[in-house]
Order: sequence, then structure tokens, then C-alpha cells
Amino acid sequence: MGNASTGKTIVIYSDDSTTRAAMVAALGSRLPDESQDHIIQEFATGDALRAFMDSEIADLVILDAEATPEGGMGISRQLKDEVFNCPPVLLITARADDAWLATWSRADAFVLHPIDPFVFAQRAAALLRQSSFVQ
Repeated sequence: MGNASTGKTIVIYSDDSTTRAAMVAALGSRLPDESQDHIIQEFATGDALRAFMDSEIADLVILDAEATPEGGMGISRQLKDEVFNCPPVLLITARADDAWLATWSRADAFVLHPIDPFVFAQRAAALLRQSSFVQ
């Protein structure tokens, strides 16, 4: 969990730098109802993301389901299975029909590509509020 002096930590994962940039832009420096700026940690590989999650605490994990060679759905399921008190996971999927796969991955919510900044920020803010009550 982020601490009171630094704000919450949001982890984002995509192999595509354009997708990561869109996520960062949509998140801005502060989400709705946040009292402080958040910290964003970006990852382009599943291995780097897992290494971070093994040693650090995040308040929200955002995963690109379309990332290659390792998609966000598989990573979501692995995090939910292996990380004690796993933070909420927001998954970005290519199609609305992938909702069942998002459920399989145990993601807490999903949004569609291309990212709608308003919907994305609102969904992320809701999950951050949820994680503050859980942890």
C-alpha cells in the first residue's frame, strides 16, 4: 500500500509503450476522490512485474490482456493465486465478449481497448477506494 506521504501505488503492465502511455495519461496525477498524487510503476514484461510484486506493495494493478508474449489475463490469475492480500486488478481487454475471460482471470474489473480516459479513471478510482477498505 502506498503510504500517507507518497499516495497510492498503481502498477501498470503492457508490452506496448503506446498502451502504457495511454494508461498513464488517463490516470493523470490524481484520480477522482484521491487526496494525494499517486505513484505509477510501469512494466513491459511479466517477469519484471512479478519481481516488483514479490518485493513491493501496490494498491492497484492494471494489466493489458492483449500484451505479448504474456497476456494480462494469465498474470492476473497468477497474482490472485500467489500474492497474499492481492490488490485489485483492472484488466484492459480488446472485446466486450472477453468478459468471461476477465472473470476467469479473477480480475476485479475490466475496461475495453481503446482506453476511454474517463471510464478508465473512474474504474481505477473505484478499485482504489475498494482496496483502502480491504487492506
